[in-house]
Amino acid sequence: GPLGGGDVSVGVAVGAFSVTALLVRPWAGRLADRRGRRLPMLIGIGTFVVSVGGYVVAGSVPVLVGMRLLTGVGEALFFTGAASAIADMAPDERRGEAISFFSLALWTGIAVGPVIGEVVLGQGRFDLVWLASAALGLLAGVLTVRVRVHTIRTEGGPSRLIHRGALLPGTAVLASIWGAAGFFAFVPLYSRELGLSGSRGVFVLFSGIVLAIRFLGARLPDALGAVRAARVSLVVSAAGLALMGVWETTTGLFVATAVYAVGQALAFPALMALALRDAAPGQRGAAIATFTAMVDVGFGIGPAALGFVAHGFGYGGVFLFGAAVALLGLVLLFTRYRPVGAG
Repeated sequence: GPLGGGDVSVGVAVGAFSVTALLVRPWAGRLADRRGRRLPMLIGIGTFVVSVGGYVVAGSVPVLVGMRLLTGVGEALFFTGAASAIADMAPDERRGEAISFFSLALWTGIAVGPVIGEVVLGQGRFDLVWLASAALGLLAGVLTVRVRVHTIRTEGGPSRLIHRGALLPGTAVLASIWGAAGFFAFVPLYSRELGLSGSRGVFVLFSGIVLAIRFLGARLPDALGAVRAARVSLVVSAAGLALMGVWETTTGLFVATAVYAVGQALAFPALMALALRDAAPGQRGAAIATFTAMVDVGFGIGPAALGFVAHGFGYGGVFLFGAAVALLGLVLLFTRYRPVGAG
């Protein structure tokens, strides 16, 4: 666009927020465990609004990256507080279902956001896109004030920065997120390379499938067991990305996106439920922070590294690489958890 960046610049700008989010996430978890869930949510959304407003004055890629780093601070605080509040509300046997419903909000944003963004953008009105995003952030702040926050029970030891029980599920979600990072960063460019006018149709299809499965099949992570659901998600995600990498047509993009969406619909609820399985109530913020820090690693390193893959091997290489990483995550789950038994 007007900043004159190429594939590598796109990858760095998209992934930059994950760097600070990764660094702040453990402290956000400790704050949520010690001071309650609403405080990090309010601080986070305020930081988000200020940083996105700063995109308006960004006149170069480095300045934009700086603002994206600040966005990461806000995202880490807000998401950790919100996810911890959801975990407090859900009974243990229905936590996967609760996370599925919680994630519907995220994927609704992914479905609607690109459509709104491209409509507002028009012929290059980037400033209006950022102002609209900041306005939606202000709305989120108003809603945060109305969030019903449960009293935190502190049994289970003092709060911690890193929760060991969440490390393996977090590493598995990292393997899943790596391909998603490439999908979100480069499908907009890949779709135009294939002759499409934009990527909104692809993202609407992807998010629509994820939303449908997480709404109609919200109980699947609990019914299948978190481990089994996670394994299925990684297999199907890898298949979708591999298909996207080898079937380089418009039809192939849409078919592969549909397959990939099925896998991604199960991944986050199953693995997050697994991360929370052994966490005491007063340590859920730390568990969620540890788990989602791996998401930050994936979205931080993934787009930047895959930008070099795109430069050397094209967008098909990006998707094939993501498929290989997802299969590595599958292997990791098999080495740790028993092949038989729920959860």
